[in-house]
Formats: sequence, C-alpha cells, structure tokens
Amino acid sequence: MAFFERFLSLWVGLAIALGVGLGLLAPGVASALAGLEYASVNLVVAVLIWAMIYPMMVGVDFASVRDIGTKPKGLVITLVVNWLVKPFTMAALAVLFFDHLYSGLIERGDAQQYIAGLILLGAAPCTAMVFVWSQLTKGDPAYTLVQVSVNDLIMIVAFAPIVALLLGVTDIVVPWNTLLLSVVLYVAFPLLAGWLTRRSITARRAGDEHAVESFTARLKPFSIIGLLATVVLLFAFQAETIVSQPVLIVLIAIPIIIQSYGIFAVAYAAAWAWRVPHNIAAPCALIGTSNFFELAVAVAIGLFGLTSGAALATVVGVLVEVPVMLSLVALANRSRGKFPG
Repeated sequence: MAFFERFLSLWVGLAIALGVGLGLLAPGVASALAGLEYASVNLVVAVLIWAMIYPMMVGVDFASVRDIGTKPKGLVITLVVNWLVKPFTMAALAVLFFDHLYSGLIERGDAQQYIAGLILLGAAPCTAMVFVWSQLTKGDPAYTLVQVSVNDLIMIVAFAPIVALLLGVTDIVVPWNTLLLSVVLYVAFPLLAGWLTRRSITARRAGDEHAVESFTARLKPFSIIGLLATVVLLFAFQAETIVSQPVLIVLIAIPIIIQSYGIFAVAYAAAWAWRVPHNIAAPCALIGTSNFFELAVAVAIGLFGLTSGAALATVVGVLVEVPVMLSLVALANRSRGKFPG
C-alpha cells in the first residue's frame, strides 16, 4: 500500500489531535460549523461523508452478485454475522456495560445516549474500508465485491428496522423520518451515483474495468481527505467532553474493542471450521468485524445532535476502528497457513 495509507492510524491520530485543538482554541468556529444543518443533517459532515463513500461505491460491481452461488460459504458467514449476530451482541454489551457495570460512574440519561451510539455502530456493517482490509490480507477482490454489494442491498432495507428495534428495547424514542433519511442519503444515493458513474465509464470504454480502477484511484485522495476532515470536525465538536472526561473515552472504547475481537473470532473460527479458503475467510471475518462508521456517525448526529453522547460513542468507534482492524489484519496474515488455499 501507499505510504499514506500504510500509516493511516498515525494520520487519524493527528486528525484527532487537530480536532481537539480546534475545538478548544477556536470554539466559535466549531460551533458555527456545527450549526450548518438542514433537517437534522449537518451539511459539512454530509459533504465529507459523500467524499468518503462515493469512490467506494463506484468500485462496486453489482453484476458480480450473480457469482455468489459458486462460493457461498464466505458470504453466508458474513451475512449471518452482520445481520443476525453483530447488532445484538453490540446492544447486549452496551447495556451490560452502561446499565450495569458503569451504573455508578455514568448518569442514566448519558448512559442511554452511549448505548444508542454503540447500537448504531453495531448495526452498520462496513462497506468502505472493506477493500483496504481485503487487500492487506490478499483477499479475493471479486468475492469482496460480492460481499459488499449484497451487504449494501440488505442495508438499505434492514438497517433502519434493526436500529429502531434495538433502540426501542433501550427505551429511546426513534424519529423514523431522520433514520430513513440518513439511510437514503448515505447508502441509497451514493450507491445510485456510483452505479451511474461506473456504467458511464464502462459504456465509454467498452467495459474496460481498468478505466474504473483508474477513476477510483484518482478519487482515493479525496476519500482519505474526507475521512480525516470528518475526524477533525467530529473531535472539534466533542473537544471539551474529551478533554474534561478522558476516562469516558476509555469506558466507551472497552465494549467496542471486546465486540471487535469477539466478532472476528466467531467469523474467523466459522470460516476455519467450514474449510473456507483464506483469501475468502480473512475478508469475510474482517467485513463482519469492521463498522460503517460514516453511516453510524451520520445517523447519530441526525437522531441525537452533533454534541450528543450517541455521536461521541460513534466517534470513539472511529478512534478504535483503524488500530484494531490493523491488528486483526496482522493476525489473519500470520494464520494464513491454517486455511486451505
């Protein structure tokens, strides 16, 4: 991978420091940016999230869905983990920690906010960074495309009901309009835009996939800039809380880390037991582990506000995501010999 991508954890860390510094030194700027909203959606964050998601959506070839029947095992594992296990284990861990283990440390109202943020993380399987993890583990790129494509199609119809169900269990009122709007803005529209762009490129170049790869490669810097700029803004919005309550960040991170390693272990062990080849097993376990934190952050902001505890919990998910996933990539690569193919 390129130097910049290889040290992504470092750049994320610097973006976090810059965001906290901006929030503390120029709170008026952070407040002004936070106020640029329409229908509970922050316009600046929306643009940056689109910058992150759009290049990935262009790279998704939905025609590859027809190939899933030839090697179904990896897809079955990913879908079961993503939609039947992961959202519910994250909700269970959130309730366990914030309603019980942390009951004497955090106010009840604040705890409900953090639970909501963790539920949003758990219900949003990764689609953007999946290709990075797959590449780092020498995964089958075509199969990864199939997994991403099917996950995106399911997410359009399943994300909102699952989140509403789990938030309802925790006694939080769900504004369905905002939730559905977020799914449309951050999943459906980017998917449509990516499909139209891909179709346009392949039509002009007689189906040349290299032209698509060249186009997405040119967009990749904007995607990374969008990620880092989003991190800067989110941590600027939460700067005072982060500085005044550093222990809170650790408390939120603990269940996220447990969830990440636990879900990876379940998916990876299932792939090993089912004799799935490593170039499919590693990406399918990593896809199940990683989160679509762009969507989780956006929905948290839309539902509960930029400075809410729910938004802070999803931002901590961003903080934890990259280093945890890189450690799991290293683990997957070291265990390659235990899998067929």
